[in-house]
Amino acid sequence: MSIVGKPGNDQQQTSLSTAAARKLATTTKSPPQMQGISSRWLLKLLPWVHVNGVFRLNRRLSYAVGDGRVTFYNTGAKIQVVPLELCELPLFRSYEDVDVLNVLASRFVQREFKAGDVLTLKGNEANEMVLIAHGKVNKIGTGKYGDDTVLETLADGDHFSYQAILESKDYWTYTTKAVTSGTVLSLSQASFEEIVAQYPSLQKHLEEFKALSKKKQDTSGQAAIEVSAGHTGEPVLPGTFVDYETSPREFELSVAQTVLQIHTRVADLFNEPMNQTEEQIRLTIEALKETKENELINNHEFGLLHNADLKQRIHTRSGPPTPDDMDDLLATVWKDPSFFLAHPRTIAAFGHECNKVGVYPTPMDVGGARVPSWRGVPIYPCNKIPISDTRTTSILCMRTGEKNQGVIGLHHAGIPDEIEPSLSVRFMGINEKAVISYLISLYYSAAVLVPDALGILESVEIGRSEG
Repeated sequence: MSIVGKPGNDQQQTSLSTAAARKLATTTKSPPQMQGISSRWLLKLLPWVHVNGVFRLNRRLSYAVGDGRVTFYNTGAKIQVVPLELCELPLFRSYEDVDVLNVLASRFVQREFKAGDVLTLKGNEANEMVLIAHGKVNKIGTGKYGDDTVLETLADGDHFSYQAILESKDYWTYTTKAVTSGTVLSLSQASFEEIVAQYPSLQKHLEEFKALSKKKQDTSGQAAIEVSAGHTGEPVLPGTFVDYETSPREFELSVAQTVLQIHTRVADLFNEPMNQTEEQIRLTIEALKETKENELINNHEFGLLHNADLKQRIHTRSGPPTPDDMDDLLATVWKDPSFFLAHPRTIAAFGHECNKVGVYPTPMDVGGARVPSWRGVPIYPCNKIPISDTRTTSILCMRTGEKNQGVIGLHHAGIPDEIEPSLSVRFMGINEKAVISYLISLYYSAAVLVPDALGILESVEIGRSEG
């Protein structure tokens, strides 16, 4: 008797099939995988300092009156500055008369510009303060040999020349030229003086501002320490003391928490070959650590993107992240920089710009991992740095450690039921539905000890290339 096989199969099966054999076999399983787990370089690289609940950051007294950015709102095509946002400008810092701020905001005049337009020309009469509502502008001065040089790049929310309306300067000492199209709001000196004459409170505030500006301070805006050097003979040495801030900033530890729930039936009956409870806790902890890194970058209270000093924020010269831009960023943290931090797409965009000019960043070996570097400073990827809808992002450069007066992480080691420093898993009991609950808590924060420990390159475009 002959047995006809399946079409395309001329041989009769003479042994047990694999499909049937698998019914009796033990499979090898992988632990649960999780795509959201990243390298979390920031958590690895930050030095962590033990904090008893609150960290007080003591600094020398600073006379710096601020150099903030303002916010605008628009009604159709009409753009206006938010009145209270004028307090971000050095000239109006701590001024609290809302009515006067409303009057000042209403007197700004809107002006549109295109790429290549000259907004102010060196040598012309300086008689206005300018706020940049949208767009990018270069401040151009004269170099040592008479050539033009870019002094600074300004963008949305920046301003220039408040001194022109305060001190009646006769002429512009630099030219401002538009890199992109955009909008500015300007307040003329005549309008400003008219408002000042009407409001005594504003007059008093300006007098206090001028007096504060005249106090002796060092190049960082701190109260100067008088020192005599290079003298001969027996001159009278200056007396001095180091003054401190009377209201230092305090950082409370933030917390990421969740309640993990596991049914006892699962924990009892389905615990081999892998412990279900341990795997659930492991993946939950991974999610909390991802949240921790995201908060260290983006939290409005202590996140690095929001705590960089405004003088430490710079803009790209043309849009994409070029080698020149990275040099400018490195110059903001010139005292022993530790590393750059950028989104992986930003690192790729920087690589494209390097390829165009024939520059190839040297990779570095860090614990077995190969990471790119610039000027000997490693560039680490971090997918928590946001990319806007317009494809712009930021690059961070920082110095770390307490001894270096850098950026530090804050945590509290030794909490109850701790499994890692500042991370605890606490049993909460079993409810009437036989569900086990665990409270998982992770405490953290971050502090920038001195302003020049952190620099940010902003308005980095990753969606287009120059040239």
